[in-house]
Amino acid sequence: MCGIAGYVSNTKKPTKKILKAMTDRIAYRGPDAEGFYLDEMAALGHRRLSIIDLSTGNQPIYNETKDIAIVFNGEIYNYVELREELKKLNHKFTTSSDTEVLVHGYEEWGYELTKKLRGMFAFAIWNSKEKELYMARDGWGIKPLYYYENNNTFMFASEIKAFLDHPDFKKEFNDSIISAYLCFNSTPTEETFFKDVYRLEPGYQLIYKNRTKKIERFFKLEFEETDQNIDNIVSDISKAMENSVKYHEIADVEVGSFLSSGIDSSYLVSVSKPDKTYTVGYDNPKYDEISYAKDLANKLGITNKSKKITKEEYIKAFPKIMYHMDEPLADPSAIALYFVAQIASQDVKVVLSGEGADELFGGYNTYKEEIDQSWYMKIPYPIRRVASSIAGLLPEVRGFNFVYRRGRKLKDYNIGLGRVFRDEEAMKIVKCPNQIHTKDIVAPFYEEYKDNSTLVQRQVIDFYFWLVKDFLHAVDRNTMMFGLEARTPFLDKEVYEVARKLPTSAKINKETTKPALRQAAKEVIPNDSYKKKKLGFPVPLREWIREDDLYTEIKSKFQGPIAAKFFDTKRILKLLENHKTGKKDCYKKVWTIYTFIVWYEQFFV
Repeated sequence: MCGIAGYVSNTKKPTKKILKAMTDRIAYRGPDAEGFYLDEMAALGHRRLSIIDLSTGNQPIYNETKDIAIVFNGEIYNYVELREELKKLNHKFTTSSDTEVLVHGYEEWGYELTKKLRGMFAFAIWNSKEKELYMARDGWGIKPLYYYENNNTFMFASEIKAFLDHPDFKKEFNDSIISAYLCFNSTPTEETFFKDVYRLEPGYQLIYKNRTKKIERFFKLEFEETDQNIDNIVSDISKAMENSVKYHEIADVEVGSFLSSGIDSSYLVSVSKPDKTYTVGYDNPKYDEISYAKDLANKLGITNKSKKITKEEYIKAFPKIMYHMDEPLADPSAIALYFVAQIASQDVKVVLSGEGADELFGGYNTYKEEIDQSWYMKIPYPIRRVASSIAGLLPEVRGFNFVYRRGRKLKDYNIGLGRVFRDEEAMKIVKCPNQIHTKDIVAPFYEEYKDNSTLVQRQVIDFYFWLVKDFLHAVDRNTMMFGLEARTPFLDKEVYEVARKLPTSAKINKETTKPALRQAAKEVIPNDSYKKKKLGFPVPLREWIREDDLYTEIKSKFQGPIAAKFFDTKRILKLLENHKTGKKDCYKKVWTIYTFIVWYEQFFV
């Protein structure tokens, strides 16, 4: 796992000074080594976290004739098989690394390379003969990759902050997505809050040549819900997970695992049985998962290291975490990930993590609406639509929210599992004009999957907008700031091939979510974790914001110049007061606004 950065200049020769400054900015992603490639047009930089081929795997890595160079962030789990295939095609290897497979794979297969890869990756390949830059990001969106173009210079990096050290980078704030951020609690668009900085989306590759860029898609989620025997489904899940865990444990260093109280990480740990696992919790028993994790670890005979997070250290670490996030991310669990990554990094360089199971196997409680609320959907749509319009005028409480949602088409209200604000309220709060409506952001996905079931549509939206832009983003940044690599065995080709064919009954039923996965997990988990409801990394923010110290801190931000610049101060202070007094539970809305302000201070003040 590493950090990459570089640029192609069409008018002036690149310099090592600029390239090194870019990679130094993200040196924590790869504390073990640095490497550079420069020629008349291109500069490729690399910071290495040594995981595979510790002695000869430093980057950039080249082909035999040294006219193709690569910098790479990630792991290719099927690299041994691909290397043998390439050797039979007369390619000569000088290292044992997975990176070199990508170089020769590009020589042999060109842009078809990405379709052969099993793993997580973000890479940039420079072909000096063709004067071509070829970049790609894995189809799961596990590893990040950004790009920016200005003044005849095209640059790329694992993190946006690497661009800050390039003289051709013009740092400008993009205010058109603030209200969308308030709804999603993360950056939902391809363009980021840094104007003209774009994220290469999962499953896409980019070719930059002759001052033009071409973006192609090589992978997308495809679901074929088929009727299958439940015993066969469970068997297929078990085999795929055992195979995936085996591949994800490939490393020349020790592999540990994150462990919460839920099914996903418990399943991974029960299959892999790592020597060390890591958990965080809080003094409030309602939010503490440590006892559950220790119980599982004891039953498996492995070590569990844990930490209880205090409110004071949570808030103290927050600005630093927002700097590392690059983009505002208001998911409270992102901060918990910081602390669990911190304790894991003291022992290991690699950890397994459970992201992806809910999106692929049907794990979110909102999916059960497809069954639990089916009776309401039998009411004629015109009647439900009128009821929804009335509910939309009323306060956001549970019963009214249900009527509001189910009187609309899914594509008109659903942006995923964790909507914070409705668009109407967000746009009233935000002062900046020309805000993007969330419906327009998700519309292309609903159009692309219009022939699938509404359950699959929910899975797709949650995958691309919440898993990728929230959870995986938080995992990457929080682990990499400590030089720790996180691997996600649920996000694997073989596991996906099983999950994408599951019938609805294997993903949800009247009793529970992801029943098929739970049944498979039950066979290996030695306690009751397989049947626990979804918790994630619960955080006692609701209570903390009502306490005087954090309340006062947030209030000072809400009354400050940044809030006045972007928000209706009166409205956001009312949200805070309503939560403080218990009149209304507004902690998610308050925290989302506060997060934005703290993030903005890191980059634009």
